[in-house]
Amino acid sequence: MNRKAMPIKILMADDDEDDQLLTRDALHESRVLNAIEFVKDGEQLLQYLRNEPPFEDVQRFVRPDLILLDLNMPKMDGRQALQAIKCDPQLRSIPVVILTTSLQEEDKLRGYDLGAASYISKPVDFQGLVTLMRELGKYWIEIVELPR
Repeated sequence: MNRKAMPIKILMADDDEDDQLLTRDALHESRVLNAIEFVKDGEQLLQYLRNEPPFEDVQRFVRPDLILLDLNMPKMDGRQALQAIKCDPQLRSIPVVILTTSLQEEDKLRGYDLGAASYISKPVDFQGLVTLMRELGKYWIEIVELPR
């Protein structure tokens, strides 16, 4: 592939602080050079994407190229957030990858029906997460052409 890989901005919505920390570490360990930010629920995700308080600083809270979305979060879960994103003309072009512990077939079907780009089960160990981050990075940076 001749195209030079450009780092992407990732926004992860997950209420589990341990999962956030592990994901940040796995991204670093996988040598994928991407920026990652975290929000803890669907409400914060939408506030971030719409640059609403406390995320109004558009220089700091830049529109992500990719969203990693957990389904099971407080306030507004990932299913509701995904539906809101895909119904919003300003946001729906952002690819959303569901990254969750849910193995429910209904969640998979509904996720894709609502417009998720992918549905991935969270790995059970750190090395699996490192591998996943490397593969996600390779796919979303080197293969997929995202709009800028």
